Amino acid sequence: MPVSCGTCSTGSGRIASFHSSCPLPSGTVLPAARNLLARKQNARLDKQNDLGWKLFGKVPLRENAQKDSKKIQKEYEDKAGRPSKPPSPKQNVRKNLDFEPLSTTALILEDRPANLPAKPAEEAQKHRQQYEEMVVQAKKRELKEAQRRRRQLEERCRLEESIGNAVLTWNNEILPNWETMWCSRKVRDLWWQGIPPSVRGKVWSLAIGNELNITHELFDICLARAKERWRSFSAGGSEAENEDAGFSAADREASLELIKLDISRTFPNLCIFQQGGPYHDMLHSILGAYTCYRPDVGYVQGMSFIAAVLILNLDTADAFIAFSNLLNKPCQMAFFRVDHGLMLTYFAAFEVFFEENLPKLFAHFKKNNLTPDIYLIDWIFTLYSKSLPLDLACRIWDVFCRDGEGFLFRTALGILKLFEDILTKMDFIHIAQFLTRLPEDLPAEEVFASIATIQMQSRNRKWAQVLTALQKDSRDTEKGSPSLRH
Repeated sequence: MPVSCGTCSTGSGRIASFHSSCPLPSGTVLPAARNLLARKQNARLDKQNDLGWKLFGKVPLRENAQKDSKKIQKEYEDKAGRPSKPPSPKQNVRKNLDFEPLSTTALILEDRPANLPAKPAEEAQKHRQQYEEMVVQAKKRELKEAQRRRRQLEERCRLEESIGNAVLTWNNEILPNWETMWCSRKVRDLWWQGIPPSVRGKVWSLAIGNELNITHELFDICLARAKERWRSFSAGGSEAENEDAGFSAADREASLELIKLDISRTFPNLCIFQQGGPYHDMLHSILGAYTCYRPDVGYVQGMSFIAAVLILNLDTADAFIAFSNLLNKPCQMAFFRVDHGLMLTYFAAFEVFFEENLPKLFAHFKKNNLTPDIYLIDWIFTLYSKSLPLDLACRIWDVFCRDGEGFLFRTALGILKLFEDILTKMDFIHIAQFLTRLPEDLPAEEVFASIATIQMQSRNRKWAQVLTALQKDSRDTEKGSPSLRH
Protein backbone atom coordinates (compact mmCIF):
# COMPACT_ATOMS: atom_id res chain seq x y z
CA MET A 1 0.00 0.00 0.00
CA PRO A 2 1.58 3.34 -0.98
CA VAL A 3 2.36 5.83 1.69
CA SER A 4 0.24 8.98 1.35
CA CYS A 5 1.48 12.51 1.75
CA GLY A 6 0.12 14.26 4.81
CA THR A 7 -0.16 17.48 2.84
CA CYS A 8 -2.31 15.85 0.19
CA SER A 9 -4.69 14.47 2.81
CA THR A 10 -5.70 18.05 3.61
CA GLY A 11 -7.37 18.24 0.21
CA SER A 12 -5.13 20.87 -1.31
CA GLY A 13 -5.96 21.03 -4.96
CA ARG A 14 -2.42 21.98 -6.06
CA ILE A 15 -0.80 19.13 -4.16
CA ALA A 16 -3.50 16.68 -5.05
CA SER A 17 -3.12 17.42 -8.73
CA PHE A 18 0.62 16.91 -8.45
CA HIS A 19 0.42 13.63 -6.54
CA SER A 20 -1.72 11.14 -8.34
CA SER A 21 -3.91 9.13 -5.93
CA CYS A 22 -1.93 10.78 -3.05
CA PRO A 23 1.23 8.64 -3.32
CA LEU A 24 4.62 10.51 -3.15
CA PRO A 25 6.27 11.36 -6.47
CA SER A 26 9.10 9.18 -7.68
CA GLY A 27 12.52 10.26 -6.39
CA THR A 28 11.21 11.37 -3.01
CA VAL A 29 13.00 9.46 -0.19
CA LEU A 30 11.21 9.06 3.07
CA PRO A 31 13.02 8.46 6.36
CA ALA A 32 12.24 4.76 6.32
CA ALA A 33 13.68 4.36 2.82
CA ARG A 34 16.71 6.44 3.77
CA ASN A 35 17.49 4.16 6.71
CA LEU A 36 17.17 1.14 4.45
CA LEU A 37 19.71 2.59 1.97
CA ALA A 38 22.11 3.47 4.79
CA ARG A 39 22.05 -0.14 6.04
CA LYS A 40 22.83 -1.44 2.57
CA GLN A 41 25.75 0.99 2.15
CA ASN A 42 27.21 0.07 5.54
CA ALA A 43 26.97 -3.59 4.63
CA ARG A 44 28.94 -2.97 1.43
CA LEU A 45 31.60 -0.96 3.37
CA ASP A 46 31.91 -3.71 5.96
CA LYS A 47 32.41 -6.22 3.19
CA GLN A 48 35.10 -4.03 1.58
CA ASN A 49 36.87 -3.61 4.89
CA ASP A 50 37.17 -7.32 5.40
CA LEU A 51 40.53 -7.11 3.68
CA GLY A 52 43.30 -4.66 4.68
CA TRP A 53 46.70 -3.83 3.17
CA LYS A 54 49.76 -4.98 5.10
CA LEU A 55 53.46 -4.36 4.48
CA PHE A 56 54.10 -7.61 2.62
CA GLY A 57 50.64 -8.55 1.29
CA LYS A 58 46.90 -8.50 1.72
CA VAL A 59 45.80 -10.12 4.99
CA PRO A 60 42.59 -9.94 7.05
CA LEU A 61 42.33 -7.00 9.41
CA ARG A 62 42.57 -7.66 13.13
CA GLU A 63 39.81 -6.45 15.38
CA ASN A 64 42.20 -4.56 17.66
CA ALA A 65 45.41 -3.52 15.88
CA GLN A 66 46.76 -1.80 18.99
CA LYS A 67 46.56 -4.99 21.06
CA ASP A 68 48.34 -6.96 18.35
CA SER A 69 51.13 -4.34 18.25
CA LYS A 70 51.60 -4.74 21.98
CA LYS A 71 51.66 -8.50 21.55
CA ILE A 72 54.34 -8.22 18.88
CA GLN A 73 56.39 -5.98 21.13
CA LYS A 74 56.10 -8.43 24.03
CA GLU A 75 57.08 -11.38 21.83
CA TYR A 76 60.12 -9.50 20.48
CA GLU A 77 61.26 -8.45 23.94
CA ASP A 78 60.88 -12.03 25.17
CA LYS A 79 63.10 -13.18 22.32
CA ALA A 80 65.71 -10.53 23.10
CA GLY A 81 65.66 -11.43 26.80
CA ARG A 82 64.47 -8.02 27.94
CA PRO A 83 61.57 -7.42 30.32
CA SER A 84 58.41 -6.07 28.83
CA LYS A 85 57.74 -2.39 29.51
CA PRO A 86 54.48 -0.50 29.25
CA PRO A 87 54.12 1.36 25.95
CA SER A 88 55.19 4.98 25.96
CA PRO A 89 52.88 7.78 24.81
CA LYS A 90 54.88 8.06 21.60
CA GLN A 91 53.79 4.54 20.60
CA ASN A 92 50.16 5.70 20.51
CA VAL A 93 50.78 8.51 18.04
CA ARG A 94 50.30 6.27 15.02
CA LYS A 95 47.77 3.89 16.57
CA ASN A 96 45.43 4.17 13.59
CA LEU A 97 47.98 2.71 11.19
CA ASP A 98 47.79 -0.95 10.32
CA PHE A 99 51.57 -1.48 10.45
CA GLU A 100 54.17 0.33 12.52
CA PRO A 101 57.72 -1.00 12.97
CA LEU A 102 58.65 -0.77 16.63
CA SER A 103 62.20 0.33 15.83
CA THR A 104 65.00 -0.21 13.38
CA THR A 105 66.01 -3.26 15.41
CA ALA A 106 62.78 -4.97 14.34
CA LEU A 107 63.70 -4.51 10.71
CA ILE A 108 67.14 -6.03 11.35
CA LEU A 109 66.40 -8.80 13.85
CA GLU A 110 62.82 -9.89 13.19
CA ASP A 111 62.11 -12.90 11.01
CA ARG A 112 60.66 -12.31 7.60
CA PRO A 113 56.89 -12.66 7.05
CA ALA A 114 55.55 -16.11 6.37
CA ASN A 115 54.86 -15.39 2.69
CA LEU A 116 58.59 -14.68 2.05
CA PRO A 117 61.53 -17.07 2.13
CA ALA A 118 63.00 -17.46 5.61
CA LYS A 119 66.17 -15.53 6.44
CA PRO A 120 69.24 -17.81 6.35
CA ALA A 121 70.96 -18.37 9.70
CA GLU A 122 74.19 -16.82 8.40
CA GLU A 123 72.35 -13.69 7.26
CA ALA A 124 70.47 -13.42 10.54
CA GLN A 125 73.73 -13.73 12.48
CA LYS A 126 75.34 -11.11 10.23
CA HIS A 127 72.46 -8.70 10.78
CA ARG A 128 72.57 -9.24 14.52
CA GLN A 129 76.32 -8.58 14.54
CA GLN A 130 75.90 -5.43 12.44
CA TYR A 131 73.22 -4.19 14.80
CA GLU A 132 75.41 -4.79 17.84
CA GLU A 133 78.29 -2.92 16.16
CA MET A 134 75.94 0.00 15.42
CA VAL A 135 74.86 0.09 19.04
CA VAL A 136 78.49 0.07 20.24
CA GLN A 137 79.43 2.92 17.89
CA ALA A 138 76.39 4.94 18.92
CA LYS A 139 77.27 4.49 22.59
CA LYS A 140 80.84 5.61 21.91
CA ARG A 141 79.63 8.75 20.15
CA GLU A 142 77.23 9.52 22.96
CA LEU A 143 80.00 9.00 25.51
CA LYS A 144 82.39 11.31 23.65
CA GLU A 145 79.71 13.98 23.32
CA ALA A 146 78.87 13.71 27.01
CA GLN A 147 82.55 14.01 27.93
CA ARG A 148 82.92 17.05 25.66
CA ARG A 149 79.90 18.74 27.24
CA ARG A 150 81.20 17.94 30.70
CA ARG A 151 84.61 19.44 29.90
CA GLN A 152 82.96 22.57 28.51
CA LEU A 153 80.83 22.89 31.61
CA GLU A 154 83.81 22.42 33.91
CA GLU A 155 85.84 24.97 31.94
CA ARG A 156 82.97 27.46 32.06
CA CYS A 157 82.61 26.95 35.80
CA ARG A 158 86.35 27.46 36.33
CA LEU A 159 86.28 30.61 34.20
CA GLU A 160 83.28 32.02 36.05
CA GLU A 161 84.89 31.25 39.39
CA SER A 162 88.14 32.86 38.28
CA ILE A 163 86.33 35.98 37.07
CA GLY A 164 84.35 36.17 40.30
CA ASN A 165 87.49 35.97 42.40
CA ALA A 166 89.20 38.57 40.20
CA VAL A 167 86.25 40.95 40.57
CA LEU A 168 86.50 40.71 44.35
CA THR A 169 90.25 41.35 44.23
CA TRP A 170 89.87 44.39 41.96
CA ASN A 171 86.96 45.89 43.91
CA ASN A 172 88.19 45.20 47.44
CA GLU A 173 91.97 45.45 47.16
CA ILE A 174 93.20 47.17 44.00
CA LEU A 175 90.74 49.96 43.14
CA PRO A 176 90.53 51.38 46.71
CA ASN A 177 94.37 51.52 46.77
CA TRP A 178 94.98 52.32 43.12
CA GLU A 179 97.89 54.73 43.51
CA THR A 180 99.97 52.28 45.53
CA MET A 181 98.96 48.97 43.97
CA TRP A 182 98.47 49.52 40.24
CA CYS A 183 102.12 48.92 39.40
CA SER A 184 102.68 45.96 41.75
CA ARG A 185 103.61 42.56 40.43
CA LYS A 186 100.36 41.00 41.58
CA VAL A 187 98.27 43.60 39.77
CA ARG A 188 100.37 43.33 36.61
CA ASP A 189 99.79 39.58 36.55
CA LEU A 190 96.05 40.04 36.98
CA TRP A 191 96.12 42.68 34.26
CA TRP A 192 97.75 40.27 31.82
CA GLN A 193 95.09 37.63 32.48
CA GLY A 194 92.39 40.10 31.51
CA ILE A 195 90.37 42.61 33.49
CA PRO A 196 86.87 41.39 34.44
CA PRO A 197 84.24 43.14 32.28
CA SER A 198 82.40 44.51 35.31
CA VAL A 199 85.41 46.60 36.42
CA ARG A 200 87.10 47.08 33.05
CA GLY A 201 85.71 50.55 32.42
CA LYS A 202 86.80 51.84 35.82
CA VAL A 203 90.31 50.43 35.39
CA TRP A 204 90.62 51.88 31.90
CA SER A 205 89.57 55.33 33.12
CA LEU A 206 92.15 55.27 35.91
CA ALA A 207 94.90 53.92 33.66
CA ILE A 208 94.27 56.37 30.78
CA GLY A 209 93.95 59.28 33.18
CA ASN A 210 92.56 62.74 32.54
CA GLU A 211 95.53 64.95 31.80
CA LEU A 212 93.26 67.22 29.76
CA ASN A 213 91.09 67.88 32.85
CA ILE A 214 87.88 67.34 30.89
CA THR A 215 84.72 67.57 33.00
CA HIS A 216 81.19 66.37 32.39
CA GLU A 217 80.16 69.99 32.00
CA LEU A 218 82.70 70.48 29.19
CA PHE A 219 81.30 67.42 27.44
CA ASP A 220 77.79 68.87 27.69
CA ILE A 221 79.01 72.16 26.18
CA CYS A 222 80.77 70.40 23.28
CA LEU A 223 77.75 68.19 22.68
CA ALA A 224 75.43 71.22 22.62
CA ARG A 225 77.67 72.88 20.03
CA ALA A 226 77.70 69.71 17.95
CA LYS A 227 73.90 69.48 18.02
CA GLU A 228 73.61 73.13 17.01
CA ARG A 229 75.97 72.48 14.11
CA TRP A 230 73.97 69.44 13.01
CA ARG A 231 70.79 71.51 13.02
CA SER A 232 72.52 74.24 11.05
CA PHE A 233 73.70 71.89 8.33
CA SER A 234 70.43 69.96 8.20
CA ALA A 235 68.62 73.28 7.72
CA GLY A 236 70.94 74.13 4.85
CA GLY A 237 72.72 76.92 6.67
CA SER A 238 75.95 78.03 5.03
CA GLU A 239 77.29 80.40 7.65
CA ALA A 240 80.54 79.31 9.24
CA GLU A 241 80.84 79.46 12.96
CA ASN A 242 83.22 82.08 14.24
CA GLU A 243 84.75 79.96 16.98
CA ASP A 244 86.16 77.55 14.39
CA ALA A 245 88.12 80.16 12.49
CA GLY A 246 90.52 78.58 10.02
CA PHE A 247 88.31 75.53 9.39
CA SER A 248 85.97 75.87 6.44
CA ALA A 249 82.32 74.94 6.54
CA ALA A 250 83.02 72.35 3.86
CA ASP A 251 85.57 70.62 6.13
CA ARG A 252 83.14 70.55 9.04
CA GLU A 253 80.34 69.25 6.84
CA ALA A 254 82.63 66.54 5.48
CA SER A 255 83.42 65.46 9.05
CA LEU A 256 79.72 65.24 9.93
CA GLU A 257 78.96 63.17 6.85
CA LEU A 258 81.95 60.91 7.53
CA ILE A 259 80.74 60.33 11.09
CA LYS A 260 77.33 59.19 9.82
CA LEU A 261 78.94 56.87 7.31
CA ASP A 262 81.42 55.37 9.76
CA ILE A 263 78.84 54.78 12.49
CA SER A 264 76.88 52.55 10.11
CA ARG A 265 80.04 50.47 9.58
CA THR A 266 81.04 50.18 13.24
CA PHE A 267 80.69 46.61 14.54
CA PRO A 268 77.90 45.87 12.04
CA ASN A 269 77.46 42.32 13.39
CA LEU A 270 76.40 43.66 16.78
CA CYS A 271 73.63 45.83 15.28
CA ILE A 272 73.72 48.20 18.27
CA PHE A 273 75.51 51.23 16.82
CA GLN A 274 73.60 51.53 13.57
CA GLN A 275 70.60 53.80 13.03
CA GLY A 276 67.87 52.74 15.47
CA GLY A 277 70.29 50.78 17.66
CA PRO A 278 70.53 51.40 21.43
CA TYR A 279 74.03 52.93 21.24
CA HIS A 280 73.73 54.89 18.01
CA ASP A 281 72.98 58.24 19.65
CA MET A 282 75.72 57.79 22.27
CA LEU A 283 78.35 57.08 19.61
CA HIS A 284 77.14 59.95 17.46
CA SER A 285 77.25 62.29 20.47
CA ILE A 286 80.82 61.41 21.46
CA LEU A 287 82.21 61.73 17.94
CA GLY A 288 80.32 64.97 17.30
CA ALA A 289 81.41 66.46 20.63
CA TYR A 290 85.05 65.56 19.89
CA THR A 291 84.99 67.40 16.56
CA CYS A 292 83.93 70.49 18.49
CA TYR A 293 86.48 69.88 21.24
CA ARG A 294 89.37 69.31 18.80
CA PRO A 295 88.44 71.01 15.51
CA ASP A 296 92.12 70.89 14.54
CA VAL A 297 91.89 67.09 14.47
CA GLY A 298 88.25 66.71 13.50
CA TYR A 299 86.96 63.26 12.73
CA VAL A 300 89.22 60.60 11.20
CA GLN A 301 88.17 57.15 10.07
CA GLY A 302 88.81 54.60 12.79
CA MET A 303 87.78 56.83 15.67
CA SER A 304 84.30 55.30 15.70
CA PHE A 305 85.67 51.88 16.69
CA ILE A 306 87.64 53.33 19.61
CA ALA A 307 84.65 55.31 20.84
CA ALA A 308 82.39 52.27 20.46
CA VAL A 309 84.62 50.07 22.62
CA LEU A 310 84.66 52.74 25.31
CA ILE A 311 80.87 53.10 25.16
CA LEU A 312 80.50 49.38 25.82
CA ASN A 313 82.42 49.79 29.08
CA LEU A 314 81.70 53.34 30.28
CA ASP A 315 78.93 55.92 30.55
CA THR A 316 78.72 58.48 27.77
CA ALA A 317 80.48 61.36 29.54
CA ASP A 318 83.20 59.12 31.01
CA ALA A 319 83.66 57.49 27.61
CA PHE A 320 84.18 60.95 26.06
CA ILE A 321 86.78 61.84 28.70
CA ALA A 322 88.68 58.59 28.14
CA PHE A 323 88.33 58.95 24.35
CA SER A 324 89.75 62.47 24.29
CA ASN A 325 92.67 61.63 26.58
CA LEU A 326 93.42 58.44 24.69
CA LEU A 327 93.62 60.23 21.36
CA ASN A 328 95.89 62.80 22.97
CA LYS A 329 98.62 60.18 23.47
CA PRO A 330 101.66 60.77 21.23
CA CYS A 331 101.19 57.69 19.05
CA GLN A 332 97.47 58.21 18.49
CA MET A 333 97.91 61.91 17.83
CA ALA A 334 100.65 61.20 15.28
CA PHE A 335 98.40 58.80 13.38
CA PHE A 336 95.12 60.70 13.62
CA ARG A 337 96.76 63.98 12.63
CA VAL A 338 98.49 62.06 9.83
CA ASP A 339 101.97 63.29 10.77
CA HIS A 340 103.84 61.41 8.04
CA GLY A 341 107.29 62.05 9.46
CA LEU A 342 106.37 60.80 12.93
CA MET A 343 104.45 57.86 11.51
CA LEU A 344 107.53 56.78 9.56
CA THR A 345 109.54 57.01 12.77
CA TYR A 346 107.11 54.66 14.49
CA PHE A 347 107.33 52.25 11.56
CA ALA A 348 111.14 52.36 11.70
CA ALA A 349 111.11 51.60 15.42
CA PHE A 350 108.75 48.71 14.78
CA GLU A 351 111.10 47.27 12.15
CA VAL A 352 113.99 47.35 14.63
CA PHE A 353 112.15 44.97 16.93
CA PHE A 354 110.70 43.06 13.98
CA GLU A 355 114.18 42.17 12.75
CA GLU A 356 115.31 41.39 16.29
CA ASN A 357 112.47 38.97 17.05
CA LEU A 358 111.54 37.50 13.66
CA PRO A 359 114.60 37.75 11.38
CA LYS A 360 113.39 35.13 8.88
CA LEU A 361 109.97 36.72 8.41
CA PHE A 362 111.52 40.19 8.35
CA ALA A 363 113.78 39.16 5.47
CA HIS A 364 110.83 37.63 3.64
CA PHE A 365 108.85 40.87 3.99
CA LYS A 366 111.81 42.88 2.73
CA LYS A 367 112.20 40.55 -0.23
CA ASN A 368 108.55 41.13 -1.15
CA ASN A 369 108.75 44.89 -0.46
CA LEU A 370 106.03 44.65 2.18
CA THR A 371 106.27 47.75 4.36
CA PRO A 372 104.69 48.05 7.85
CA ASP A 373 102.22 50.74 6.84
CA ILE A 374 100.27 48.20 4.76
CA TYR A 375 99.02 46.36 7.84
CA LEU A 376 99.95 48.52 10.86
CA ILE A 377 97.87 51.58 10.00
CA ASP A 378 94.54 49.79 10.36
CA TRP A 379 95.68 48.02 13.54
CA ILE A 380 96.90 51.21 15.22
CA PHE A 381 94.05 53.46 14.05
CA THR A 382 91.40 51.21 15.60
CA LEU A 383 93.56 49.74 18.39
CA TYR A 384 92.83 46.27 16.97
CA SER A 385 89.11 46.59 17.69
CA LYS A 386 88.27 46.22 14.00
CA SER A 387 90.83 43.54 13.14
CA LEU A 388 90.43 41.15 16.09
CA PRO A 389 87.43 39.59 17.85
CA LEU A 390 85.95 42.07 20.31
CA ASP A 391 86.75 40.08 23.45
CA LEU A 392 90.35 39.62 22.33
CA ALA A 393 90.62 43.30 21.38
CA CYS A 394 89.44 44.27 24.88
CA ARG A 395 92.20 42.16 26.41
CA ILE A 396 94.70 43.93 24.13
CA TRP A 397 93.30 47.21 25.41
CA ASP A 398 93.74 46.01 29.00
CA VAL A 399 97.51 45.62 28.65
CA PHE A 400 97.79 48.65 26.35
CA CYS A 401 96.36 50.79 29.16
CA ARG A 402 98.99 49.30 31.47
CA ASP A 403 102.09 49.33 29.21
CA GLY A 404 101.37 52.15 26.77
CA GLU A 405 101.93 52.42 23.03
CA GLY A 406 104.81 49.92 23.01
CA PHE A 407 102.35 47.10 23.61
CA LEU A 408 100.48 47.94 20.40
CA PHE A 409 103.60 47.17 18.38
CA ARG A 410 104.44 44.17 20.55
CA THR A 411 100.96 42.82 19.77
CA ALA A 412 101.65 43.29 16.06
CA LEU A 413 104.84 41.24 16.37
CA GLY A 414 102.97 38.59 18.36
CA ILE A 415 100.40 38.24 15.57
CA LEU A 416 103.16 38.00 12.96
CA LYS A 417 104.92 35.34 15.01
CA LEU A 418 101.71 33.37 15.43
CA PHE A 419 101.35 33.10 11.64
CA GLU A 420 105.03 33.12 10.73
CA ASP A 421 105.01 29.69 9.09
CA ILE A 422 102.06 30.65 6.89
CA LEU A 423 103.32 34.12 5.99
CA THR A 424 106.76 32.91 4.88
CA LYS A 425 105.08 30.87 2.14
CA MET A 426 103.00 33.75 0.77
CA ASP A 427 103.72 36.43 -1.80
CA PHE A 428 103.07 40.16 -1.46
CA ILE A 429 99.39 40.08 -2.44
CA HIS A 430 98.44 37.16 -0.21
CA ILE A 431 100.37 38.53 2.79
CA ALA A 432 98.64 41.89 2.49
CA GLN A 433 95.21 40.26 2.14
CA PHE A 434 95.82 37.95 5.09
CA LEU A 435 97.04 40.65 7.47
CA THR A 436 94.24 43.05 6.59
CA ARG A 437 91.63 40.31 7.20
CA LEU A 438 92.84 38.19 10.10
CA PRO A 439 90.97 34.97 11.02
CA GLU A 440 87.82 35.67 13.02
CA ASP A 441 88.29 32.80 15.47
CA LEU A 442 91.68 33.70 16.97
CA PRO A 443 91.98 32.09 20.43
CA ALA A 444 92.97 34.73 22.98
CA GLU A 445 95.30 32.40 24.88
CA GLU A 446 97.27 31.55 21.74
CA VAL A 447 97.63 35.21 20.79
CA PHE A 448 98.82 36.22 24.26
CA ALA A 449 101.18 33.24 24.43
CA SER A 450 102.71 34.45 21.16
CA ILE A 451 102.90 38.05 22.40
CA ALA A 452 104.66 36.87 25.57
CA THR A 453 107.56 35.50 23.50
CA ILE A 454 108.27 38.90 21.94
CA GLN A 455 111.12 40.80 23.57
CA MET A 456 110.80 44.57 23.27
CA GLN A 457 114.48 45.19 23.81
CA SER A 458 117.12 45.81 21.16
CA ARG A 459 120.77 46.23 22.12
CA ASN A 460 119.76 46.88 25.71
CA ARG A 461 117.37 49.60 24.59
CA LYS A 462 113.64 49.46 25.17
CA TRP A 463 110.87 50.72 22.91
CA ALA A 464 110.83 54.28 24.24
CA GLN A 465 114.62 54.59 23.94
CA VAL A 466 114.70 53.27 20.38
CA LEU A 467 111.84 55.58 19.35
CA THR A 468 113.49 58.62 20.95
CA ALA A 469 116.80 57.88 19.20
CA LEU A 470 115.07 57.54 15.83
CA GLN A 471 113.16 60.79 16.38
CA LYS A 472 116.43 62.55 17.16
CA ASP A 473 118.04 61.11 14.04
CA SER A 474 115.07 62.22 11.99
CA ARG A 475 115.30 65.79 13.30
CA ASP A 476 119.03 65.85 12.69
CA THR A 477 118.50 64.64 9.14
CA GLU A 478 115.95 67.37 8.49
CA LYS A 479 118.40 69.96 9.79
CA GLY A 480 121.16 68.54 7.62
CA SER A 481 123.49 67.69 10.51
CA PRO A 482 127.08 67.43 9.27
CA SER A 483 127.72 64.51 11.60
CA LEU A 484 125.14 62.43 9.74
CA ARG A 485 126.36 63.35 6.31
CA HIS A 486 129.75 61.69 6.78
